[in-house]
Amino acid sequence: MRSALQRVGLTALVLVVLYALWEGFKWFGEASAFRLGTFEVNDRTLPHVHDIIGQLFEPSRRNGPLLIEVLWDATLFTAKEAAVGFLMGAVFGFAIGVVLAHSRLLQRGFMPYIVASQTVPILAIAPMVVIWLGGRGLPDWFSVAVIAAYLTFFPVTINTLRGLHAVDRRALDLMRSYAGGAWPILWKLRVPASMPYLFSALKVSATASVVGAIIGELPASIQSGLGGAILNFNQYYATSPASLWATNLIAALLGITFFLAVVGAEKLVVRRAPENVA
Repeated sequence: MRSALQRVGLTALVLVVLYALWEGFKWFGEASAFRLGTFEVNDRTLPHVHDIIGQLFEPSRRNGPLLIEVLWDATLFTAKEAAVGFLMGAVFGFAIGVVLAHSRLLQRGFMPYIVASQTVPILAIAPMVVIWLGGRGLPDWFSVAVIAAYLTFFPVTINTLRGLHAVDRRALDLMRSYAGGAWPILWKLRVPASMPYLFSALKVSATASVVGAIIGELPASIQSGLGGAILNFNQYYATSPASLWATNLIAALLGITFFLAVVGAEKLVVRRAPENVA
């Protein structure tokens, strides 16, 4: 209970500090007419935090629903795309890591291409994925999930491969001395040893899947998610900048939610492992 209260207090303190930094920079910029190139601090370029939060409870359009209601529906839609993409990318990346861990030849042959796949800008990949998967009887959002999976699989592959090789050499020799085959060694020794590495990758991939889903909605012309909301409010930024900032805030909270979900899963899986409980 005490540790939970400490975490809540620390989180509140961080939020207060961020609020003070934001408002302090805004006050300083307006008072000193601060400019950074063409960037000028004013209510359009840097709205007040309370204006951004207050905008969530204003109508998104004349006689329309509240902005927070619109963004809630958009968040659920994007969360579905990101979650499916995250699961596909995690499974695919883990499978590739397991295969490569058992063959040095495959590592040398495929690893350069796996690394090179991440050097291609996602904005170039997304339209091609949408075209490839379009018209095949799949839901429109599935192509967005594939784009999210594309950003997810790489960290999982690399950390899975590293974790599978991080097994204690003495334990490995002991398993082999008892005639342990590749399959028992994998699931009873290598996979448990790789869990800390794997969850480190999943934390990165969780937020990357949200980014991939938001970016993927743009070439897919999907208006139901956060990507469509960002594109829509970007057109009205000159007259209502707080709407776009509020949408960005909700997108950030979605990424944080995915990250915290992985952290919770890590506590259940890693910290309750037999070697940590004993």
